[in-house]
Parts: sequence; C-alpha cells; structure tokens
Amino acid sequence: MGAYLLEWLSLFFRWFHVIAGVAWIGASFYFVWLDLSLRKPPQWKTDKGISGDLWAVHGGGFYEIAKYKLEPEEMPKTLHWFKWEAYTTWLTGAAMMSIVYYANATAYLIDPSKVPFTSIGAIATSLLFLFGSYFIYEVIVRSHLGKNAFIFSTLIFILLVIASWGSYQLFSDRASFIHIGAILGTVMVGNVFFGIMPAQRALVDCVRRGEKPGKEVAELALQAKNRSLMNNYFTLPLIFTMISNHYPMMYAHEQGWLVLVFVGIITATARHYFNQKHLGHKKPRFLVIPAIMTVLLIIWMRPEPIEPAPAMPATAAVMPTTTDSTPPATSATTDKGTTDTVTNANTNSNNSVNNDAATAEAVPVSASADDTMMDVVHTRCSTCHAVQPTQQGFVAPPAGIILQTPEDLKIHKAKIVTAVQTGYMPLGNITQLTDAERQQLVAYASSL
Repeated sequence: MGAYLLEWLSLFFRWFHVIAGVAWIGASFYFVWLDLSLRKPPQWKTDKGISGDLWAVHGGGFYEIAKYKLEPEEMPKTLHWFKWEAYTTWLTGAAMMSIVYYANATAYLIDPSKVPFTSIGAIATSLLFLFGSYFIYEVIVRSHLGKNAFIFSTLIFILLVIASWGSYQLFSDRASFIHIGAILGTVMVGNVFFGIMPAQRALVDCVRRGEKPGKEVAELALQAKNRSLMNNYFTLPLIFTMISNHYPMMYAHEQGWLVLVFVGIITATARHYFNQKHLGHKKPRFLVIPAIMTVLLIIWMRPEPIEPAPAMPATAAVMPTTTDSTPPATSATTDKGTTDTVTNANTNSNNSVNNDAATAEAVPVSASADDTMMDVVHTRCSTCHAVQPTQQGFVAPPAGIILQTPEDLKIHKAKIVTAVQTGYMPLGNITQLTDAERQQLVAYASSL
C-alpha cells in the first residue's frame, strides 16, 4: 500500500513540477529575449525615463513594451512579481527527489559497488552534497569574485565539473545526473530568492518613498544581474538533467560524469549564441562548436558491437544401461574352466557398468542456453519484471514489461538489449548483475 501511494504522489508532483518548470523556463527565456531585443526609444520616451521599448504583435493585437532605466513616473497599483514559478518548481522538484530517490533509496539512490550506504546514510550524504554545493556558490557570489562576470562564471564551471565527478563517486549513475540537476535548480531558485528579489524589493521601496536609488541598491542590482546571467546559462543544462532519466545511454556510460560535463558545455554554448543573436551579434561559431562537440560525443559514446551468442549444446546425463548380472546358460554341462571364464567375464562386465555409473554421477550435467540465461534473468531481472514484483518499492513491473520466460525475452529483446547494454537495467544495478552476465544476456537476447 505504501509503494502504491508513493506512485500516485510521484505522478501528482511530477505533473506540477513539469507545469511549474515550463512556466519558469518560459518566463526566463521570454525576459532574456525581451531585455536583449529592446531598442532605443524616441526622445519623448527617453525624457520619461524609458531606456528601451519594443513593439510586438501576437494573438490578434499589438503590444507596446517599455523598460524604465530605474523607476517609472509613479508606482503602478498592480505590479506582478515573477517568483512563484521558480519557487513552485523547486518545491515540487524537492518533493519528487524525496519520493523517488529518498523513499526508494536502495533502488534509485544507492549503488553498492560504489559506496555501500545505508538508506539513512545515503540520504544524509545527498542533502549535504546538495546544500553544501549551494553554500559554496553563495560564498563566491557574495564575495568580490562575484562582481566579475568572467571570473565568477569560470569558478562556477570548475566547481560544477568537480561536483559532477563527485556525484558519480557517491551515488548511482541515474541519481548522479539528478543531483547535478538539483544543484543547478537550487542555485537558480536561490538566485531568485536571495539575490534578484531583494534587489527588486529595494528598488520598489525607493520608488515608493520617492527616493533615488543609492549605492547599496546599485550593488544589489549588479549582484542580481550576475545571478540572472548565471540562471540564463544554467537553463538548458537544467532541462537536460530533468529529462536525463529517460536516456540511460547518457548517465549509464562508464564516464557518465564526463558526458554530463560535455552536455553542459554544449548547451551553455548554444545558449550563448542566442544571447549574442538577440544583441544583434550573429556569431555562428557558437552553434558550429556545439554541433561538432555533439558529433564527437556520439562517436565517443558508441557502444561496443554485439557479439553473437556462442553455441551452448544441451547435453543430457549419461544413463547407465541396465545389464543382467546373470550370465546366459550355454549348456547344462560345463566344465570348471568354462565356468571360471564366464564368471570372470561377468565380473569384468559388472565392474565396467559400475565404473560407467560412477563416471556419469561425477560429470555434471551442462544446462542449455535457455536454462542458463533464465537463471540469470530470474535472479537479476524478474524481481522487478514480474506480474507481482518482489523488489521493495515496485507495485507493478516497470513499463509493464514481464520477463519470466524465454518467450518474454524474445518479445522485448530490442528493449532488453538497449537497457542492459547501456547499463540502464537493473536500476542502480540493485540486483548486482555482473559484467560477464550483462554481456551474456545482451548476446543471448540479440540472438533470439
């Protein structure tokens, strides 16, 4: 019953997380485009304190958008704050993290081959990893280093590379990607809560009091600008990590942390191209470089070719032939020599039969390929992929796939080959499928 409720909670929060994330990312993209697309206004608007304007047409109507350099002539009665999109995204993401990775830590969070955590130990380490990373970020952004955009960005990139490597040493492959996404999301919402919103409140308070913003407000505004810039470049990497659990070929790669670093560089560089384009600077190299890096990443990540499964003949046990120990009578009258000869022959025959029987018992019976692989499947796969899963945390077979017979393997062989070869299954290798078993299972399934 508990696992059943967790499934519903996961569904509920996943949808809210997606909706809030789309709203937040959509608003972020829109305002970045808007800010970079503003043009110099006519003089009469400049005299009113407007620094840039934009005309747009959408939904059958015209829109006139103006941005003030500091404050408007008077404070509007209704002022919309863009903050709940960010807060709701983080809150629902934290709920998803708790339901999927903390409530089912042994299935999704822990990889015993890396660190044999207990559930409590893994969760505590995860929380320390996430909030410790954010604390380091806050220290940097509030220091004098945070005032220089280039130095600030370079330091954050280096720290994220270290975090990517560290997450792969601590958690399961799938959880590693999610942790980096959680760090990015926490940094982004922290930028809104601790940086951007305070700067905006300080500006609004000055306008309401009829005061000119002073040095303190200007410093908050500069810090908010750098935080906003960081959010802008984090957006595409964050989207990738949010959907990464659907692409095991990425996180299950033996150098998955490096794959994540490459994807981060590719997506951030592509984001830089559009930022420059909105400013009127067309620099196609910032699209060509990510394209080349993507091709190189594809080539580097390609899986090894599947070797055909070796023939495994099924050999039955050698059964001894039942032989009558009583020799046939050749004559009613036999001399002693003949009798001795027959007796010796029978004795040798009996010894031969006994030796054959002993040999048959000593030689183990070789299992067929089906039997051998089904033993692996039942031990490593069927705990989850059964009509009634026995693995904790599963109330139904993942994706509705049941793997209990060779016919089941044949039906789902394409998915099996991909999932097992990329390391996606078993999830977090919870059943400890060995490398040798993995190769055998891929070869066997591909030959069906």
